[in-house]
Amino acid sequence: MAIALLAGTSAFAQSQSFKLGQWTEINNAILKELNRSYVDSLPLDRMQRNGIDAMLESLDPYTVYVPEEENEDFQMQIGKVYGGIGAVIYKPEKDGYVYINEPYADAPAARNGLVCGDQIMEIDGVSTIGLETKECSDRMKGTPGTNVKFKIKRVRGGAVEEVTIKRERIHLPDVEYAGMINDTTGYILQTGFTENVSSAVREAVVKLRKQGMKLLVLDLRGNGGGLLHEAVNIASLFIPKGSLVVSQKGKEMDKPVEHKTTLDPIDTTTPMIVMVSGGTASSSEIVAGALQDYDRAVIMGKKTYGKGLVQSIRSLPYNGTLKVTTAKYYTPSGRCVQAIDYAHRNEDGSVGYIADSLTHEFRTAGGRIVRDGGGITPDIEVAEKDYSRLVYSLVLGGHIEPFALDYVMKHESIPAAKDFHLSDKDYEDFIAYAKTKEFDYRSNAKTLFDQMKRELAKDGMEESVKAELEALDKAIDLDKEKFLRLKKDEIVPFIEEEIVVRYQFQEAGVEIRLRYDDQLREALKLYKPLELK
Repeated sequence: MAIALLAGTSAFAQSQSFKLGQWTEINNAILKELNRSYVDSLPLDRMQRNGIDAMLESLDPYTVYVPEEENEDFQMQIGKVYGGIGAVIYKPEKDGYVYINEPYADAPAARNGLVCGDQIMEIDGVSTIGLETKECSDRMKGTPGTNVKFKIKRVRGGAVEEVTIKRERIHLPDVEYAGMINDTTGYILQTGFTENVSSAVREAVVKLRKQGMKLLVLDLRGNGGGLLHEAVNIASLFIPKGSLVVSQKGKEMDKPVEHKTTLDPIDTTTPMIVMVSGGTASSSEIVAGALQDYDRAVIMGKKTYGKGLVQSIRSLPYNGTLKVTTAKYYTPSGRCVQAIDYAHRNEDGSVGYIADSLTHEFRTAGGRIVRDGGGITPDIEVAEKDYSRLVYSLVLGGHIEPFALDYVMKHESIPAAKDFHLSDKDYEDFIAYAKTKEFDYRSNAKTLFDQMKRELAKDGMEESVKAELEALDKAIDLDKEKFLRLKKDEIVPFIEEEIVVRYQFQEAGVEIRLRYDDQLREALKLYKPLELK
């Protein structure tokens, strides 16, 4: 039996090797023939990139090729680090100047007195008129320690000044907020898993315990993950030293690679809530899964994304980079949370979710049943807030940010975030501004109604129900101004957040979000300790 198995394995390997050689030979032959006989000159750069991207897309969304010219953006994406002055810019039109839109706390821009609304006229002697936003951003970035010179028109007073700023290594923090949200509940908002985030979480926990924390909320909603070793280090803060956090299984591994905690924990007893959502993925799921498997925390919110695939970085010729999926990860109980089965595609190339019937039961340390095959299921599900299409159109369409910038230009200061509220007059100003912008302001009902009308027309039935359709259309078709008034309570929180971060930085924006976080408030009401067997 063993001999037959080995023979089969060898034959499979030979077959794979033959197919790879065949594929390489055919590709080379096609390129040589195209180069020899194609009627026009070949767009080789475009052909190369399109060919590589199409090849990798057939595997999974996480295996990607990064050419040398995109490496800086790639490093920013995975590490949230770049060399620059630490500010978001905004350019309303190509033939106009660029503005400081959002400076980062304690970054070079803020330390050198640049504030939201300051107009950047020149960067290193080059006018920003005629430059695209990315061109301006690229000129502002550079090697840490080098200088960049600006000509600035101040938003307060209009003075024109020259300001030279030394670029620094800008690292956007993964712990965006850590504070007490009531007398006994500590709250940590973690938005990524870049280098040293575990140290930031450790410091936050120590600080909150000194402030009287009796319950800790670790908020991983929307956290798409990052470095695996940082996930292990964060789990190690709350579970005993030597505990298994995650294991990896892949083609290059003779046996599963286990990642255990190597540090002494700082808190194994304080009750914990881990908030999760459909955007909680990868390293976030490792932390949530480990704390759930050891019954260390109550997982609350909505089911997580289900990314149980591990990527590694490989260097390629000509300074390119390949981010390639090399393994699957498994929680301490043995679960793989991968939700989408990329290995078994449908005939049309599409992929599907792993069926519930194919999932398996596992047990936590305390005997509770958990399942694999589709993310981390919360111990207590808490509904998320539903937003109207109007809000998505305003936010995703970028219509709130320009209003916030205009607000800053007209108001020299605002109260502290906890005391700041958009006035009724301010919202009237927003309505007047929004009425001048083009965006889809239809309600969900109106969208479905329009779709129904198209289907009725296809079936030849529109005329037979014309009167009924006209009456219904009139009842549900609100004009832009009416709909903006109707959805005021949904829109105001987004405006307030965009305004306060421009005066008081990102932490103040989180304070505004917490003010309106109904899901978190409901979670605190529903929270109860785990019932172990």
